[in-house]
Amino acid sequence: MKVKDYFLTQESFELKKETETGILYTTPTPTDLDKYYQSENYISHTDGNKSLFEKLYQIAKNFNLKSKLNVVKKNTSGKSILDYGCGVGDFLLFMQKNGYNVKGFEPNEDALKIAHKKLGESVSNQNILENTEKYDIITLWHVLEHIPNRDEILHSLIEHLKPNGKLIIAVPNHESFDAKHYKEYWAAYDVPRHLWHFNPKIMKHYSERFGMKIENIVPQYLDSFYVSILSEKYQKNSFPLIRGLWYGLISNLKATKTNQYSSLIYIMEKQVK
Repeated sequence: MKVKDYFLTQESFELKKETETGILYTTPTPTDLDKYYQSENYISHTDGNKSLFEKLYQIAKNFNLKSKLNVVKKNTSGKSILDYGCGVGDFLLFMQKNGYNVKGFEPNEDALKIAHKKLGESVSNQNILENTEKYDIITLWHVLEHIPNRDEILHSLIEHLKPNGKLIIAVPNHESFDAKHYKEYWAAYDVPRHLWHFNPKIMKHYSERFGMKIENIVPQYLDSFYVSILSEKYQKNSFPLIRGLWYGLISNLKATKTNQYSSLIYIMEKQVK
Protein backbone atom coordinates (compact mmCIF):
# COMPACT_ATOMS: atom_id res chain seq x y z
CA MET A 1 0.00 0.00 0.00
CA LYS A 2 1.18 3.51 -0.81
CA VAL A 3 0.56 6.01 2.00
CA LYS A 4 1.21 9.76 2.25
CA ASP A 5 2.42 11.80 5.18
CA TYR A 6 -0.87 13.69 5.27
CA PHE A 7 0.02 15.24 8.61
CA LEU A 8 3.09 17.23 7.56
CA THR A 9 5.11 16.82 4.38
CA GLN A 10 2.73 15.12 1.88
CA GLU A 11 5.62 12.80 0.96
CA SER A 12 4.74 9.30 -0.19
CA PHE A 13 5.85 6.03 1.40
CA GLU A 14 5.06 2.35 1.05
CA LEU A 15 4.03 -0.30 3.55
CA LYS A 16 5.67 -3.69 3.11
CA LYS A 17 5.71 -6.86 5.19
CA GLU A 18 8.70 -8.35 7.01
CA THR A 19 9.07 -11.97 5.98
CA GLU A 20 10.20 -13.19 9.41
CA THR A 21 7.80 -11.33 11.71
CA GLY A 22 4.86 -10.31 9.52
CA ILE A 23 5.22 -6.74 10.80
CA LEU A 24 4.37 -4.07 8.24
CA TYR A 25 7.14 -1.52 7.84
CA THR A 26 7.35 1.94 6.33
CA THR A 27 9.75 2.33 3.44
CA PRO A 28 11.92 4.18 2.69
CA THR A 29 13.02 5.02 6.21
CA PRO A 30 14.06 8.70 6.29
CA THR A 31 17.64 9.41 7.32
CA ASP A 32 16.45 12.41 9.35
CA LEU A 33 13.36 11.37 11.28
CA ASP A 34 13.48 14.38 13.61
CA LYS A 35 12.19 16.79 10.98
CA TYR A 36 8.93 14.82 10.71
CA TYR A 37 8.12 15.69 14.33
CA GLN A 38 8.85 19.42 13.99
CA SER A 39 5.35 20.83 13.98
CA GLU A 40 3.30 22.85 16.44
CA ASN A 41 0.40 20.56 15.54
CA TYR A 42 2.15 17.46 16.92
CA ILE A 43 0.10 17.61 20.12
CA SER A 44 1.80 14.83 22.08
CA HIS A 45 5.04 16.84 21.97
CA THR A 46 3.62 20.33 22.41
CA ASP A 47 0.79 20.08 24.97
CA GLY A 48 -1.34 22.25 22.66
CA ASN A 49 -4.70 23.47 23.97
CA LYS A 50 -5.79 26.23 21.55
CA SER A 51 -7.83 24.79 18.68
CA LEU A 52 -11.07 22.84 19.12
CA PHE A 53 -9.27 19.64 18.08
CA GLU A 54 -6.52 20.25 20.65
CA LYS A 55 -9.11 20.89 23.37
CA LEU A 56 -10.88 17.64 22.52
CA TYR A 57 -7.52 15.87 22.57
CA GLN A 58 -6.77 17.20 26.06
CA ILE A 59 -10.19 16.06 27.33
CA ALA A 60 -9.62 12.62 25.86
CA LYS A 61 -6.12 12.54 27.34
CA ASN A 62 -7.47 13.08 30.85
CA PHE A 63 -9.90 10.19 30.35
CA ASN A 64 -7.06 8.03 29.03
CA LEU A 65 -4.87 8.81 32.05
CA LYS A 66 -7.48 7.32 34.37
CA SER A 67 -7.88 4.33 32.06
CA LYS A 68 -4.11 3.76 31.98
CA LEU A 69 -3.94 3.91 35.78
CA ASN A 70 -6.67 1.26 35.97
CA VAL A 71 -4.80 -0.95 33.50
CA VAL A 72 -1.61 -0.67 35.56
CA LYS A 73 -3.39 -1.32 38.87
CA LYS A 74 -5.31 -4.36 37.61
CA ASN A 75 -2.42 -6.02 35.80
CA THR A 76 0.72 -5.26 37.79
CA SER A 77 2.24 -5.13 41.25
CA GLY A 78 5.00 -2.92 42.58
CA LYS A 79 5.37 0.84 42.41
CA SER A 80 8.44 1.59 40.27
CA ILE A 81 7.57 2.52 36.72
CA LEU A 82 9.51 3.62 33.65
CA ASP A 83 7.59 5.28 30.83
CA TYR A 84 9.69 4.92 27.70
CA GLY A 85 8.87 7.76 25.31
CA CYS A 86 7.03 9.75 27.97
CA GLY A 87 6.24 12.78 25.78
CA VAL A 88 5.35 15.83 27.88
CA GLY A 89 5.13 13.70 31.03
CA ASP A 90 1.40 13.76 31.82
CA PHE A 91 1.12 10.01 32.41
CA LEU A 92 4.08 9.97 34.79
CA LEU A 93 2.81 13.02 36.68
CA PHE A 94 -0.58 11.33 37.09
CA MET A 95 1.04 8.10 38.28
CA GLN A 96 3.28 10.00 40.69
CA LYS A 97 0.20 11.62 42.24
CA ASN A 98 -1.19 8.12 42.69
CA GLY A 99 1.78 6.85 44.67
CA TYR A 100 4.14 5.47 42.02
CA ASN A 101 7.90 6.02 41.81
CA VAL A 102 8.31 7.31 38.28
CA LYS A 103 11.06 7.63 35.70
CA GLY A 104 10.71 8.72 32.10
CA PHE A 105 12.71 8.68 28.90
CA GLU A 106 12.00 11.17 26.10
CA PRO A 107 14.32 11.84 23.13
CA ASN A 108 12.42 14.83 21.69
CA GLU A 109 13.93 18.03 23.06
CA ASP A 110 10.74 20.10 22.96
CA ALA A 111 8.68 17.45 24.73
CA LEU A 112 11.49 16.85 27.24
CA LYS A 113 11.57 20.54 28.23
CA ILE A 114 7.86 20.44 29.05
CA ALA A 115 8.22 17.16 30.93
CA HIS A 116 11.13 18.59 32.94
CA LYS A 117 8.94 21.43 34.17
CA LYS A 118 6.43 18.90 35.48
CA LEU A 119 8.72 16.18 36.81
CA GLY A 120 12.24 17.58 37.15
CA GLU A 121 15.08 15.07 36.92
CA SER A 122 12.67 12.13 36.95
CA VAL A 123 12.66 12.42 33.16
CA SER A 124 15.70 12.46 30.90
CA ASN A 125 16.98 11.52 27.47
CA GLN A 126 19.44 8.99 28.88
CA ASN A 127 19.75 6.00 26.57
CA ILE A 128 18.12 2.92 28.10
CA LEU A 129 21.22 0.95 27.11
CA GLU A 130 23.18 3.08 29.60
CA ASN A 131 20.60 2.74 32.39
CA THR A 132 21.22 0.13 35.11
CA GLU A 133 17.97 0.50 37.08
CA LYS A 134 15.26 -2.17 37.13
CA TYR A 135 11.54 -1.54 37.30
CA ASP A 136 8.30 -3.28 38.27
CA ILE A 137 6.53 -1.80 35.26
CA ILE A 138 7.73 -0.46 31.91
CA THR A 139 5.24 1.25 29.62
CA LEU A 140 5.35 2.28 25.97
CA TRP A 141 2.21 4.21 25.08
CA HIS A 142 2.22 4.38 21.29
CA VAL A 143 6.00 4.45 21.20
CA LEU A 144 7.19 1.08 19.84
CA GLU A 145 6.01 1.98 16.34
CA HIS A 146 8.35 5.00 16.37
CA ILE A 147 11.62 3.26 17.36
CA PRO A 148 14.09 2.62 14.50
CA ASN A 149 16.13 0.00 16.43
CA ARG A 150 13.02 -1.58 17.96
CA ASP A 151 14.48 -5.06 18.60
CA GLU A 152 17.54 -3.72 20.43
CA ILE A 153 15.46 -1.37 22.59
CA LEU A 154 12.77 -3.94 23.37
CA HIS A 155 15.37 -6.50 24.42
CA SER A 156 17.02 -3.92 26.69
CA LEU A 157 13.71 -2.86 28.24
CA ILE A 158 12.89 -6.47 29.08
CA GLU A 159 16.30 -6.79 30.75
CA HIS A 160 15.36 -3.77 32.89
CA LEU A 161 12.31 -5.52 34.34
CA LYS A 162 12.43 -6.84 37.88
CA PRO A 163 11.40 -10.49 38.44
CA ASN A 164 7.65 -10.73 37.73
CA GLY A 165 7.81 -7.25 36.20
CA LYS A 166 5.34 -6.32 33.46
CA LEU A 167 5.83 -4.71 30.09
CA ILE A 168 2.85 -2.70 28.81
CA ILE A 169 2.79 -1.77 25.11
CA ALA A 170 0.04 0.17 23.34
CA VAL A 171 0.07 0.28 19.53
CA PRO A 172 -2.44 0.88 16.71
CA ASN A 173 -4.10 -2.15 15.15
CA HIS A 174 -4.24 -2.19 11.36
CA GLU A 175 -6.83 -5.00 11.43
CA SER A 176 -9.44 -2.69 12.99
CA PHE A 177 -12.57 -1.60 11.13
CA ASP A 178 -11.42 2.02 10.92
CA ALA A 179 -8.08 0.93 9.40
CA LYS A 180 -9.84 -1.11 6.73
CA HIS A 181 -12.44 1.60 6.13
CA TYR A 182 -9.96 4.46 5.61
CA LYS A 183 -7.25 2.34 3.95
CA GLU A 184 -4.33 4.57 2.85
CA TYR A 185 -5.95 7.55 4.61
CA TRP A 186 -5.96 5.81 8.00
CA ALA A 187 -4.32 8.35 10.30
CA ALA A 188 -2.72 5.71 12.53
CA TYR A 189 -0.38 4.67 9.72
CA ASP A 190 1.15 8.12 10.35
CA VAL A 191 4.09 7.55 8.01
CA PRO A 192 7.00 8.01 8.37
CA ARG A 193 6.76 8.67 12.13
CA HIS A 194 5.27 5.19 12.49
CA LEU A 195 7.94 2.87 11.19
CA TRP A 196 6.21 -0.39 12.20
CA HIS A 197 2.57 -1.49 12.09
CA PHE A 198 1.09 -4.26 14.24
CA ASN A 199 -1.99 -6.41 14.83
CA PRO A 200 -2.76 -8.88 17.66
CA LYS A 201 -1.51 -11.96 15.81
CA ILE A 202 1.76 -10.25 14.94
CA MET A 203 2.22 -8.94 18.49
CA LYS A 204 1.75 -12.44 19.92
CA HIS A 205 4.46 -13.94 17.73
CA TYR A 206 6.73 -10.92 18.07
CA SER A 207 6.59 -10.89 21.88
CA GLU A 208 7.30 -14.63 22.02
CA ARG A 209 10.56 -14.03 20.14
CA PHE A 210 11.71 -12.10 23.23
CA GLY A 211 10.53 -14.72 25.71
CA MET A 212 7.46 -12.68 26.64
CA LYS A 213 3.89 -13.88 27.06
CA ILE A 214 0.87 -11.64 26.50
CA GLU A 215 -1.27 -12.02 29.61
CA ASN A 216 -4.00 -9.56 28.74
CA ILE A 217 -5.12 -7.28 25.91
CA VAL A 218 -7.11 -4.14 26.68
CA PRO A 219 -8.75 -1.81 24.12
CA GLN A 220 -8.24 1.94 23.97
CA TYR A 221 -11.80 2.94 23.09
CA LEU A 222 -11.19 6.62 22.36
CA ASP A 223 -8.49 6.02 19.78
CA SER A 224 -10.96 4.98 17.08
CA PHE A 225 -12.68 8.37 17.36
CA TYR A 226 -9.43 10.36 17.35
CA VAL A 227 -8.01 8.41 14.41
CA SER A 228 -11.26 8.51 12.44
CA ILE A 229 -11.60 12.29 12.81
CA LEU A 230 -8.04 12.77 11.55
CA SER A 231 -8.65 10.32 8.71
CA GLU A 232 -11.75 12.26 7.66
CA LYS A 233 -9.62 15.42 7.59
CA TYR A 234 -7.01 13.71 5.43
CA GLN A 235 -9.75 12.69 3.00
CA LYS A 236 -10.95 16.33 3.05
CA ASN A 237 -14.51 15.23 3.77
CA SER A 238 -17.20 17.64 4.94
CA PHE A 239 -18.05 17.58 8.66
CA PRO A 240 -14.97 15.54 9.67
CA LEU A 241 -15.79 15.75 13.38
CA ILE A 242 -19.29 14.31 12.99
CA ARG A 243 -18.27 11.70 10.42
CA GLY A 244 -15.20 10.73 12.46
CA LEU A 245 -17.24 10.23 15.61
CA TRP A 246 -19.71 8.11 13.66
CA TYR A 247 -17.11 5.80 12.10
CA GLY A 248 -15.20 5.65 15.38
CA LEU A 249 -18.37 4.40 17.05
CA ILE A 250 -18.96 1.83 14.32
CA SER A 251 -15.38 0.60 14.71
CA ASN A 252 -15.82 0.09 18.45
CA LEU A 253 -19.18 -1.63 18.02
CA LYS A 254 -17.78 -4.06 15.46
CA ALA A 255 -14.80 -4.72 17.72
CA THR A 256 -17.10 -5.97 20.49
CA LYS A 257 -17.41 -9.10 18.35
CA THR A 258 -13.97 -9.26 16.71
CA ASN A 259 -11.78 -7.68 19.44
CA GLN A 260 -10.06 -5.78 16.64
CA TYR A 261 -10.12 -2.35 18.28
CA SER A 262 -8.34 0.62 16.71
CA SER A 263 -5.63 0.57 19.40
CA LEU A 264 -4.77 -2.19 21.84
CA ILE A 265 -2.78 -2.37 25.06
CA TYR A 266 -0.71 -5.54 25.51
CA ILE A 267 0.31 -6.56 29.03
CA MET A 268 3.32 -8.91 28.95
CA GLU A 269 5.43 -10.90 31.37
CA LYS A 270 8.49 -13.08 30.90
CA GLN A 271 7.54 -16.68 30.16
CA VAL A 272 8.41 -19.19 32.85
CA LYS A 273 10.75 -21.79 31.40
